[in-house]
Amino acid sequence: MLKTNKDKVVELFLACKPGMPRAGAGWKVDHKGNPFLLPGIGGITLNVQVGDPAFGLAGDHIEPGVSCTANMENPNDFPNNTLQLFSCVGNQAKIISGEAQGETGVVIGHHGGSEHVIVEFPRKIKEKMSYEDKILIRAKGQGLALTDYPEIKLFNLDPGLLEKMNIVETDAGILQVAVTTIVPAPCMGSGVGRAHVGAGDYDIMTSDPETVKKYNLDKIRFGDFVALMDHDNAYGRAYVQGAVTIGIVVHSDCLLAGHGPGVSTLLTCATPQIEPKIDPSANIADLLGIGSAAGGYE
Repeated sequence: MLKTNKDKVVELFLACKPGMPRAGAGWKVDHKGNPFLLPGIGGITLNVQVGDPAFGLAGDHIEPGVSCTANMENPNDFPNNTLQLFSCVGNQAKIISGEAQGETGVVIGHHGGSEHVIVEFPRKIKEKMSYEDKILIRAKGQGLALTDYPEIKLFNLDPGLLEKMNIVETDAGILQVAVTTIVPAPCMGSGVGRAHVGAGDYDIMTSDPETVKKYNLDKIRFGDFVALMDHDNAYGRAYVQGAVTIGIVVHSDCLLAGHGPGVSTLLTCATPQIEPKIDPSANIADLLGIGSAAGGYE
């Protein structure tokens, strides 16, 4: 088992509630110049869950599950910025009010732009929820470090989820990490250059059909672990030859130029100490038995 400092990682309760879908007035225009009017970010999304395909929806930037906020009116301010920074993938979220009181879900990641923390709940629970429900996230993970691999940085990752990711240590001092998809550096778009990676995401651009086909990008599912090649996320999102970043897919494919499935950062290294290994089941739904792996919408 990987050695970490998990016994030193601080655990906090963070408060939030479901955030209404966000929409601007008027049409948006896709990367081909076509106007569209479709559902987008936010909401209690009843019929989309982690493990589902991130492509093919009649929507743009769709967030699966429940999109949570601590400040709907000012998403970039306190306390929502705190919620964004300290909520980690794999954290437990518990509903503490309303018809679904006592039910629990799992944090899947966070989406920049909407500034939402995305939480997976089964549909039967979502059907009981309202936008006034209070949710407590048991936040733990920021500050987590690999004791024997100081050059590999961890972000937004619950210690318990890290232990379930079946990461293999090789004799060469390299960590093999299971991913569904290997994404080449030129495909990374919206969000490149962000100053830090403790919140938000950045997008795999999908505007070129041949590239999508070549790298099987259209097979990506919500909750997939993916490898972003030649991208270092240690101090922001940057192109660095030989770097590898592992992230998780948090929102759907997009119609806008420069956009596509969004990826939150989990592990990153500026040198090739991370080796991605293709595994079609490398998805948080399959690891935790949630979403599509829990029986779909029954």
